[in-house]
Amino acid sequence: MTISYEDFRKLEIRVALVTEIQDHPNADKLYVLKVDDGSGTPRQLVAGLKPYIPPEKLLGKKIVILANLAPATLRGVESQGMLLAAQDGDHVTVLAPDEDVAPGSAVS
Repeated sequence: MTISYEDFRKLEIRVALVTEIQDHPNADKLYVLKVDDGSGTPRQLVAGLKPYIPPEKLLGKKIVILANLAPATLRGVESQGMLLAAQDGDHVTVLAPDEDVAPGSAVS
């Protein structure tokens, strides 16, 4: 499926800093992350990374998120966006800027 450039422009992709990470209380494969997305209000994300990435590799890392995704409740916990990651078989890596940029920086 292809989308138009106008559809792509609707996506708000931003850099965020992972400030907190906890195990999801109701799911073995999920983390609950708090991130600084530059808005001044912490954002909560739920991500299925637990089988692939230990929490110490995520804490303090700048990641790329889809910020304007409608909130979703995953196993009783609200997720206010989605982090972007790539998967190759059993290897998962979180997308991140290759240079230091401020939380909230737009990805285009």
